[in-house]
Amino acid sequence: MLIIDDLSLRIAGRLLIDHASVTLPSGTKAGLVGRNGTGKTTLFRAITGDLGAETGSISMPKNTRIGQVAQEAPGTEESLIEIVLKADKERAALLDEERTATDPHRIAEIHTRLADIDAHSAESRAATILAGLGFDEDAQRRPASSFSGGWRMRVALAAVLFSQPDLLLLDEPTNYLDLEGTLWLENYVSRYPHTVLLISHDRDLLNRAVDSIVHLDQKKLTFWRGGYDQFERQRAEKMVLQEKSRVKQEARRKHLQSFVDRFRAKASKARQAQSRIKALEKMETIAAVMDDTVAAFSFPEPVKAVASPIIAMDKVSVGYTPGQPILKNMSLRIDADDRIALLGANGNGKSTFAKLLAGRLKPDAGTITVAPGLKVSIFAQHQLDDLRPEENAYEHVRRMMPDAPEPKVRARVAQFGLATEKMNTPAKDLSGGEKARLLMGLSAFDGPNLFILDEPTNHLDIDSREALALALNDFPGAVILISHDRHLIEATVDRLWLVKNGSVHVYDGDLSDYRTEVTGVAADRKERRETDKASKADRRREAAARRQTLEPLAKEIRATEGLMERLRKRIDAIEDDLANPALYEKDPVGATRLAKERSQLTAQLETNEERWLSLSAEYEEGIAE
Repeated sequence: MLIIDDLSLRIAGRLLIDHASVTLPSGTKAGLVGRNGTGKTTLFRAITGDLGAETGSISMPKNTRIGQVAQEAPGTEESLIEIVLKADKERAALLDEERTATDPHRIAEIHTRLADIDAHSAESRAATILAGLGFDEDAQRRPASSFSGGWRMRVALAAVLFSQPDLLLLDEPTNYLDLEGTLWLENYVSRYPHTVLLISHDRDLLNRAVDSIVHLDQKKLTFWRGGYDQFERQRAEKMVLQEKSRVKQEARRKHLQSFVDRFRAKASKARQAQSRIKALEKMETIAAVMDDTVAAFSFPEPVKAVASPIIAMDKVSVGYTPGQPILKNMSLRIDADDRIALLGANGNGKSTFAKLLAGRLKPDAGTITVAPGLKVSIFAQHQLDDLRPEENAYEHVRRMMPDAPEPKVRARVAQFGLATEKMNTPAKDLSGGEKARLLMGLSAFDGPNLFILDEPTNHLDIDSREALALALNDFPGAVILISHDRHLIEATVDRLWLVKNGSVHVYDGDLSDYRTEVTGVAADRKERRETDKASKADRRREAAARRQTLEPLAKEIRATEGLMERLRKRIDAIEDDLANPALYEKDPVGATRLAKERSQLTAQLETNEERWLSLSAEYEEGIAE
């Protein structure tokens, strides 16, 4: 059992947790959630004893083994399997002692204890964990130094999972995992035999892997039963009730105060007035509901629409070394309004494919046909290092708008979702989420027709991920998404492509099907999937054919939207002129002419809006057939 009692924590003079209490029963698997910067990682440091409390205490049973992923990824010449096996310190110590022990009684005790901790199956268990995190048998025998930092962090995760601590602390473990690794971890955590406290912003992981939520908000900790969706629903209901109670209490308070103000001076009512004063003093204030809204994302529309297909591939191969293709024989088509997610384990070529689409790699074989005027932008987490550390967000955007007035530049920065005070903060001092917002805004600055996002959510909290999903759904261009966040994928895309076995193919199933393939855990809809498998592929082919047939209609809709936008801009300009009182004195004839033009344009706008609604309904009906 983990007991946090009346805990207060302060970092650099800033109070993050204020007299908070929560209890986790043994065996609980809890998700620790809260906005970025609220103190979740700080709480972990207090639990491990790396940070002292200002008030209160953290207690747990004696000899509780606490495990968390090492901050430094192993980079030694030891093999991955050796690093993971060493994480079980008791087993390693017993094996070392076994080699030198001479006392028969001690040798017997060692063998008994090794049997108790299942030491003889250790290598098999370690290999299973490494395999689940993406390391095949050959990779497990290679030295850690031969892997990149992200892959070595997976080894650190494998090591702490193998050691099976009594209290497992995981801080954003999916940040260095792909979708396949995330699915495996979800299944592993859900079956973990001891207590888990998991910091994550992955909604699906929090729905499937844990059985409770600890919410850090307003410097307090609150325990909720169930997964994240259940927590969100219960919290919303509680907030509604709290606000109703607050309003009711405020009305009661005003009524009592009114009586006191009216009759306090009257002797006949003095006793009643005093009783009401006491009632007011005893009345505990119900706090107003405080639920900070997250800043929205906003991506500019493509400056110029392009016709579908925007990219067409015919038997394309691509790689980094001539004659050694990573992906080959790809025949694919991307339309102007496509929303596609790329599935496949890290190392299979998803990022290579993204670079090919962005024009950063040239095909080794085959042909790629690109629509004239196509503008492609790409966002990738590793590009965060490309930000100029000493320059602030305003200066980054100023470089792209050298002749624009300052208010216009700041307005553009605001569209990235960065608060006013953050516009002048050097990039090096921004949080991970703020850097991601800045880079994402810069990536899509010129209004791309195709926006490629490679793991955009790693530094975003749950609410920011929701805001990103809304922005991608509003974005009128095509989107290619690489992400381990299944909620984002399901909320924004309508097609899945699988990068596997040296090529890219259309995936006919959905994410439940893919989860089953990766984890072997059957989805709830297994029976229906078996009977509906063939029809899924047929429906996708039919949908693609319908989109192609409806392209002239889609083109007409886009043209009508463009005309409506021009009409609105002209009407707005006329209304600005008509709002100037001097116009009527200097040029009354011109004012009358402008008013007449505004009336005509408004009528045209209404006509085109009706036409747009009719065309859109026809298009949606055609897509739905």
